Amino acid sequence: METLDEIQYVTVHGYRRAFRIQGSGPALLLLHGLGCDSSTWRDVIPALAERFTVIAPDLLGHGESDKPNADYSLGGYANGMRDLLTILGVDKVTVVGHSFGGGVAMQFAYQFPDRTERVILVSTGGLGKEVTPLIRFLTVPGSGAVLAAATFKPWRPVVAGTMRALSKTPLNLTRDLDEVASIYEALADPARRTAMQRVTSHVLNWRGQFVTMTDRSYLARLMPVLVIWGRDDMVIPSRHADLAPTHQLSDVHVLEDSGHFPHKDHPGEFARLVTDFIATNEPAHYHRGKWRALLRRGDQYDLESLPTGDPAVQPAIS
Repeated sequence: METLDEIQYVTVHGYRRAFRIQGSGPALLLLHGLGCDSSTWRDVIPALAERFTVIAPDLLGHGESDKPNADYSLGGYANGMRDLLTILGVDKVTVVGHSFGGGVAMQFAYQFPDRTERVILVSTGGLGKEVTPLIRFLTVPGSGAVLAAATFKPWRPVVAGTMRALSKTPLNLTRDLDEVASIYEALADPARRTAMQRVTSHVLNWRGQFVTMTDRSYLARLMPVLVIWGRDDMVIPSRHADLAPTHQLSDVHVLEDSGHFPHKDHPGEFARLVTDFIATNEPAHYHRGKWRALLRRGDQYDLESLPTGDPAVQPAIS
């Protein structure tokens, strides 16, 4: 069995993709946030791997994966995850996305509903406009030069060390600074910095997020959705959890004493929520007719009242 620290590699479309894989059972795809990598899931992978095959990739432009001049859009990332899963021989997954990874998770479910069993969103982007000014700054012209100077080697260890020290204090404002320190260090690499700026330009600008799933959220009614947030999130407001899809297959948990990384603040509780949600929600079964009916009727489509044999849910004639 693979160990948690063992990183494997596969080449997809000429680019090296790094990933961790552990455990056995139904597949669980863990997608990290902007500037992070698969190590952000380190505290929860062992517990989840007791029941699932856990696959945690480094998204293109992050971690040990290549950082090419390529497609960093949500759709491009979703395609990359489909291709990785195909190479690994995994047909269907419960997809878990944190922050920007939540946007990728939603896009994956939208593009490949036939391969998505459930969606779990963790402090996710894509539900509202607000996001921390530190991320919005990445879209401002000239920000690359400022970040290069801010991460210059002579003072980089001091800044990162100070952040990590502050993260150990009991203040809500500083709880996530250990992860921020790692992102800050990653920004010192020109290739990573460019990749992060490319990513942000696809989903937000200096005013905030402009790509959201709210116009397509009604499609989630065909799929179990779990939302987990930290009450004290300083990156994306926890009130965005109120904008998550609400239907009979959805569940929302806002954890107290937690910031933008609830899977790190409360790993045991996080693993329990994920495990219980999967145990109590059967995987979604893609039905082309129902998907088509939802697209035609939008949020007016009543799944419960649809009579058996309604032509709207029959497969299209090809």
